Amino acid sequence: MTVTQAAFKAAMLDPAAAVPTGIVNPDGAAAGKRFDVYRNNVAVSLSDALEAAFPVVRKLVGDEFFRAMAGVFLRKHPPNTPLMMFYGEAMPQFLGRFEPTKSIRYLPDIARIELAMRHAYHAADATPVDPETLGSLAADTLIGAKLRIAPATQTVTSDFPVHAIYLANTQTEAPKPVMQAEAVLITRPAFDPQIHRIDAASAACIDALKKGQSLGHAMATGDETLDLGAVLGLLLAQGAVTDIY
Repeated sequence: MTVTQAAFKAAMLDPAAAVPTGIVNPDGAAAGKRFDVYRNNVAVSLSDALEAAFPVVRKLVGDEFFRAMAGVFLRKHPPNTPLMMFYGEAMPQFLGRFEPTKSIRYLPDIARIELAMRHAYHAADATPVDPETLGSLAADTLIGAKLRIAPATQTVTSDFPVHAIYLANTQTEAPKPVMQAEAVLITRPAFDPQIHRIDAASAACIDALKKGQSLGHAMATGDETLDLGAVLGLLLAQGAVTDIY
């Protein structure tokens, strides 16, 4: 009997599932033990990939809890690509619904930061624009200018002090988080992503620029707290602007 891919996949990710009919040894006998070994290896590999992808989330919940949670996650969200560096895209949504972690309300946003850091690391290279280019624009054309933002540039906005929490779990002697809303900008000026604390208005402005909106429209997304000069200065200093047109 031929084993369908759907049956094989379902049994492979469910340790309680029976070995699919048709999985046999060379002698024709059911290959239950071999399948169990393979099934275990797949689960271990996927759990390892999640541990590597979300080290801060793992630190916050503890190794044993994370390993058990990863087992639940991988069965609900099997890989949809052979590239394990992108596995775990659904983790923020999963953490928001997973009953045992609902009390850690900032956890999904920490997962979003870790995903953004990973996307930034693997993003395509881009040559930054000369910072003097912006200053050379005439004042009457500046409002309509558009900035092409480097693919590695990412933002995350949260109701919680996610920047402080992330630093407290990745750096020694980091200040203790203060309960307040924070946003982060992630850039990759060289080889490794860098994380910067910004405010929600700055994040909205950067997101508008990423979508190809003009400086004038990007300014309109923010409120009176938006410091456009500081936003542009940070983007240019981090090599996150690749063209001004």
